[in-house]
Amino acid sequence: MDTTCTHCHTPDPTGSTLCIPCTTRLTDQLHQLPRMYAELAGHLTPGSASGQGRAGKGGPAPLPLRVDVLDLRSEFETVCGWLGAVHDDRHLPAPQLAGDTLTRLHTAVAGLLAHMPWIAVSWPAAGDLAQEVNDLHRAAASVVDPDPRPRGRRIGHCPAAHPDSTICGAVLTLQPGETVVSCPWCTASYPPALWAGLKQLIDADERVAA
Repeated sequence: MDTTCTHCHTPDPTGSTLCIPCTTRLTDQLHQLPRMYAELAGHLTPGSASGQGRAGKGGPAPLPLRVDVLDLRSEFETVCGWLGAVHDDRHLPAPQLAGDTLTRLHTAVAGLLAHMPWIAVSWPAAGDLAQEVNDLHRAAASVVDPDPRPRGRRIGHCPAAHPDSTICGAVLTLQPGETVVSCPWCTASYPPALWAGLKQLIDADERVAA
């Protein structure tokens, strides 16, 4: 029976709480969080201020801290909370999270990945987890992995039908410099000659889903 993904809200023929693309994205983002947390440490100061300004007793003034990065690093602790929530809902003992923040983060990520089959298929809170991890990943990426490339233009959800008549539903984006809209999930392609019909199909699917 088809359900709706609790994160992207597109139809999911597997009946899971997260569709396959959202599960893949969540898994990839979790893998990257420890690296991002560690790299954020290098962005805590806006640059070397040695020799600029004087302290009260004549020594160099301390380097200023970027409060926004400091606050962002503190948000990574929420990943540990999510693992605790999974253990609670699965009636498991509380996870053993010890050490500094990076060590706890590694442990929490490993734990969430180990539970991913259950999270993606059955956990009602999976959509909230995916959204919070996505927001955290995006905020960290804006600091440690800034992308200078222009963003693509969102077209809508792919209306291509699978052999079993279910709709693909993946997000379509026209990337800068490209003239063909390609689905990253089902690989359907829509050249300019098909764009008018593509919009009609997308609009029709949206009316049905509303």
